[in-house]
Amino acid sequence: MLRLPFIALANLFLLLSSLLGAPFRMLAARHRPAYVRFRLTGDPSYRQQRRPRFSLGGGARPEPSDVTSLERFGEDLRLLAKDARVKGIVLEVEELGLPPAKRDAVVALLAEFRAAGKRVVAWAVMVDSDSYALMCAADEVLLAPMGRLELVGYAAEATALGEGLGRVGIRGQFVRRGDYKTAPELFTHPEVSDIQRRTVETFLDERYSVLVEAVSAGRRKTAEEVKGLIDVGPFSAQRAKAAGLVDALVSEADLPVHLGLVAAPAADSKEAGSEEETELEPLEMYLETVPFPPVKWKRLKRRTRLAFVPVSGMIVPGKGNAGGRLATADAVVKGLRAAGRDKRSKAVLLYVNSPGGAAIASEQILEAVQRVAKKKPVLAYMDRVCASAGYMVALGAKEVWSAPHAVVGSIGVFAGKFDTSGLLKLLGIHRTVMTRGANAALLSFSKAFSEGERAALEADVEEMYQSFLGHVAKARGRTKEEIHALAEGRVYSGLRAKDVGLVDRIGGFEEACRHALSLANVAPGDFELKTYGAAERKMSLLRLLAGAAHPQTYAFCPWSWNLGGQERDLLVCLTDESQWGGWLRQVVREGHDGKYW
Repeated sequence: MLRLPFIALANLFLLLSSLLGAPFRMLAARHRPAYVRFRLTGDPSYRQQRRPRFSLGGGARPEPSDVTSLERFGEDLRLLAKDARVKGIVLEVEELGLPPAKRDAVVALLAEFRAAGKRVVAWAVMVDSDSYALMCAADEVLLAPMGRLELVGYAAEATALGEGLGRVGIRGQFVRRGDYKTAPELFTHPEVSDIQRRTVETFLDERYSVLVEAVSAGRRKTAEEVKGLIDVGPFSAQRAKAAGLVDALVSEADLPVHLGLVAAPAADSKEAGSEEETELEPLEMYLETVPFPPVKWKRLKRRTRLAFVPVSGMIVPGKGNAGGRLATADAVVKGLRAAGRDKRSKAVLLYVNSPGGAAIASEQILEAVQRVAKKKPVLAYMDRVCASAGYMVALGAKEVWSAPHAVVGSIGVFAGKFDTSGLLKLLGIHRTVMTRGANAALLSFSKAFSEGERAALEADVEEMYQSFLGHVAKARGRTKEEIHALAEGRVYSGLRAKDVGLVDRIGGFEEACRHALSLANVAPGDFELKTYGAAERKMSLLRLLAGAAHPQTYAFCPWSWNLGGQERDLLVCLTDESQWGGWLRQVVREGHDGKYW
């Protein structure tokens, strides 16, 4: 009951603020922009994230024109679509890092806006293949005169370090279950295996076909014409214009002139450079010209709540949360427990973006998912990578959903260590291993596996693999033999995973959220998303590295896309805590199209 007076006062304040500002907005109405500017950069979230009121070192605030979430972007476009005085939007594209699922969601929002009779003008200085595919969903594609179009397709660099490590006295010694579990081949093979090559090329084919289709539809060219243009890329702005890949070359300052918002100054006019520069306005400036803009009234009845539990990064034992790099079992399990206790949350969306991780940690999370699923529906959703241990934690959900081109599967196991005895000898370092127990030095870096140690590790890996198969078979309603035929480390796209029965449905994030609520017999309507198990401010990376040290892993997908061209640190936990505490490596690939690990 105490909530009602507060809501009434808050809404009264909002009403008074709106009424008091109305006269000023009416006066400004004649300056209402015909085009509103949006800047799409980085990787906006699906749903709007609440910013803390007070933040120390919280990063730069977004620009007024920045798209901060797909949810807010959709709301803004629907508002503009209702205004007859608005002709369209200018979408500035810069350094995107969107996964294919989010790119498809943005394209759908632009299509809805265009269907309302509005124009979408896309502008950029420099774009890569993925960003250009999104720009092709616009009515008009513009490039800055000094700009570049890096339309070159996609490349993958698979590496084999076996021979190189051998030259410095290091041997990678791994036991794996599944020929398609190719991650340890990085350290053991002198050359990239045929299986690894075929796996990567399958994903390259899918991604390339999506690019060709998007450019073909947007630029009204045949598939063969697009392939021919990709093969002669990259393009300067002038070459891109000549090839029909962009409609015009326009500087940022000249965008208003190009759109007909201001008259172009005469070339010989003495006052040509004296006029005040006209800029395209963001949405907040547009709202200042609307007499009665939308008001977010405080609700008497709370919105339906959907709990959101992310599993982002490599899955490791221990506490803390590295905010996307590592998903620690303690943080995820606590998040799941809190989501299960929340009476307002009618269902749970388990968002998995993980290449794999430690067996013990993934089984802890799986058990927690299963416990929550007994209380309320849990739907697992993946839009990037859900491989190995990442796929295992999703098995506890009532349904498993995937974006079309997510990386799914990699059901297999590997474990091992590095034998550095040759390197120690080269350096003149002498270490003597003394044990009590035949396998006590199983993970010592100072020696190779003995026959007994390797046999013990092989038996352990086989047991883990059979356990993994059992979890998948039970969750998917199949036999272990049927799952084994799909497993051994095989990696699938979301579409192919759906065909073989590893996921239930293909869909987008919003669709998955609404379906999760429908499983609880709740009409989704306008719902809110509350996150549980979010990153903590303080985290000891050294503790996480030590906690992750475990010889047994549901090993990782051997590579992953990086759409934004940003470097990624990837942790491979293959060592004992008493040794190096973790093997940290960063694979750096020159270029902008992808990195693989």
